[in-house]
Amino acid sequence: MIEEHIDLPTVDGVMNTFVAYPDEGGPFPVVLFYMDAPGKREELHDMARRLASAGYFVVLPNLYYRHAREYVLKERTEVAMAEMFTLMRSLDAGTTRCDTNSMLQYVDSNPCADSSRIGAVGYCMGGPFVVWAAVDFPDRFRSIASIHGANMATDAPDSPHRVAHKIPCESYFACAEIDRWAPQADIEKLSDALAKAASPHRIEWFPGAHHGFVFPKREGMYDQPSAERHWVRLHQLFDRTLRA
Repeated sequence: MIEEHIDLPTVDGVMNTFVAYPDEGGPFPVVLFYMDAPGKREELHDMARRLASAGYFVVLPNLYYRHAREYVLKERTEVAMAEMFTLMRSLDAGTTRCDTNSMLQYVDSNPCADSSRIGAVGYCMGGPFVVWAAVDFPDRFRSIASIHGANMATDAPDSPHRVAHKIPCESYFACAEIDRWAPQADIEKLSDALAKAASPHRIEWFPGAHHGFVFPKREGMYDQPSAERHWVRLHQLFDRTLRA
């Protein structure tokens, strides 16, 4: 396995990024990895490595680079959570467009990456980001996956449920049954929008699972059977859409 810590230039600054891919047999299909709100951390690096070990070129950026080169939520105190939510609210469809463009330019220039085959996965905060990325770059993505994505139906004009009909590729949405950031009513709005779209999609509920169920270090939330099922679904999606 090859691992690199690189800096990607964007119009807003320098985006520090973790990249992982197999050490032979490339070029490899690309998976862009959009982080969750607690920040780019070793736990996410391990998840990127797991994807890379299956034969993918994985790009995991620090999306908070505009404010902090290194940020990880250390503890869930009121003050620490307030800081995290401030950082989270600094990101939107516009910043996603900027950051995705930088990642696409990078994989286009890297001989180990097959940029004709690109997928994306976003967790929590990153759930809407993969939708915006696919909509803004319709000719680049073959598939996207949103895992317990937050804020999937809001009043904003670019809410994921409002732009879902523009998703040009196959999409997958893993939803936790117990999730205040993505209640059933919101997911039903997303489901209705997707049902009217021509692109293939799947919304899957994970019974008994809480928001954050995929993260091994999320105490009280991690659910191993559900987490492993999410990995099965990711591999099925990417194997089907990126291997051809």
